[in-house]
Amino acid sequence: MKTEDLISLLSTGVAPVDTGMSRRRFARALLLGGIGAFVLMLSVYGLRPDLSAVLRTPLFWARFAFPATLAASALFLAARLSRPGTTVGAFWAIPAVPILVVWSAAVAVLCLASPEARVPLVIGHTWRSCPFNIVLLSVPAFVAVFRAIRGLAPTRLRLAGAAGGMLAGTMATMAYCLHCPEMSVAFWAIWYLLGMALATLIGAALGPRFLRW
Repeated sequence: MKTEDLISLLSTGVAPVDTGMSRRRFARALLLGGIGAFVLMLSVYGLRPDLSAVLRTPLFWARFAFPATLAASALFLAARLSRPGTTVGAFWAIPAVPILVVWSAAVAVLCLASPEARVPLVIGHTWRSCPFNIVLLSVPAFVAVFRAIRGLAPTRLRLAGAAGGMLAGTMATMAYCLHCPEMSVAFWAIWYLLGMALATLIGAALGPRFLRW
């Protein structure tokens, strides 16, 4: 048998690779996870009473941009780690950029504040519950994101779980912004980040169990 005939025989009946599968699965996960987090936030916490006024302030959108940019980074990492045999290498440093920006802003705010105002700027009124509220709101996104990742056959399960947990936590934080009354950059830099970090750690712990295919 000639080489050309062998290649033709082996390729007969092979369906073309669906290059848009990953994009569709993650788009569905973002939609379902985002809606789930929003509905859960409404059911458990409710919208903040002055939301319509706060939406017109740049500070609200700066706060919202923090988890939104981290969500974009987490989506990139999760999509990459969902494919068999892929690595992320230095791409793990991408989430550090928005974190460093917020930390720098927090340090600047605290330096400009009077000494007696610094602690209230950091702890606010909800520091005890904020990270755990974010973890709770991440549950619907966890289900949607993990389902999307598992269907793409990841091989590095703990890392893929961490990226999926980060994505779920950032989506939950975006929904939580519609309820949370805290408007201090120093508060977000610690307690929002802690909530998203907890979701990332939970994802890393759950990945080997729930992403196995």
